[in-house]
This record gives sequence, C-alpha cells and structure tokens, in this order.
Amino acid sequence: MTDYSERVQHAVEYFMQGYGCSQSVVAAFADLYGLSEEQALRIGAGFGGGVGKMRMMCGAVSGMVVLAGLDKGDFAAGDTAGKGQCYKLVQDLLAAFRQANGSIICAELLGLGGSRPQQGDFMPSERNAQYYKVRPCSAKVESAARLFADYLISKEG
Repeated sequence: MTDYSERVQHAVEYFMQGYGCSQSVVAAFADLYGLSEEQALRIGAGFGGGVGKMRMMCGAVSGMVVLAGLDKGDFAAGDTAGKGQCYKLVQDLLAAFRQANGSIICAELLGLGGSRPQQGDFMPSERNAQYYKVRPCSAKVESAARLFADYLISKEG
C-alpha cells in the first residue's frame, strides 16, 4: 500500500472488523516500519478503550504516538535533540487531533465527561450495530490515520 488515503481507509476497516482504535491505526502503517500485521495488532492491543478500557487517552491517539515513536524514535540514549524531535512530533499530532476532534481523552470523545470505569471493568463492549451507531470511534480512527498520513506526506514534500 503506497497510497496514504488507502491506509486511512484500511485503518477504518480494521476497526470495523473488531480491532481496537490503536490497533487499527498502527496496523495501517506497520509495514512502513518493518512490522508485520500481527506485531502491529499486538503492539496496539493494550491501548483500547482509552488504555485498557480506562477511558484515558483515546486509542487512536495512542496509535499515532506509537507510530511517531517508530518514525522518530531512532535516537541513541542521551540524544536529547533526537528525543526532542520525537516529542515535538507527538505534541504536534496530538494538538492537531485535539483541534479536529475537541479532545484526546476517550471519555470526553465518548461524551462520558470525566467518568471513568471502575477497577475491574475490563470487558470490552460487544461490537454490534448499536455499538457502531452510538460510538464516534471509527471517525476518530479515520482522523488519527489521516493526521499521520498528512505528516508522512509533509515529510516527502
């Protein structure tokens, strides 16, 4: 896949197949960084539901952070300039997501306000027509994948 718009669509397709937001975003770009689909899906697995269903940072946003690390995380220990470049990319991507979506926090994006699940609430919601009807998650996956694709395009130009 070389067309970035195809990668964005592929991220949404992963989500609609039942993968988590982070898994979907990471897997759509994984091959660019030498990762297999299985590795990408495993790397992104724990970020679902706003990090382990705790409704903290949106999984799609977490996926962008993983990708930023894959793209800019090739610095040596003690390389503050390299680390700074990675952090700048993360901050830029998160700011763009927040501007486009209003928040980077899962609970806020889901309209739950500051509500967080109680400890032990770890079972994911069943994926069915009602789930997809009331959740904005596929749009957030699309937004995160598009923002990362835009970043990659800007690198090429």
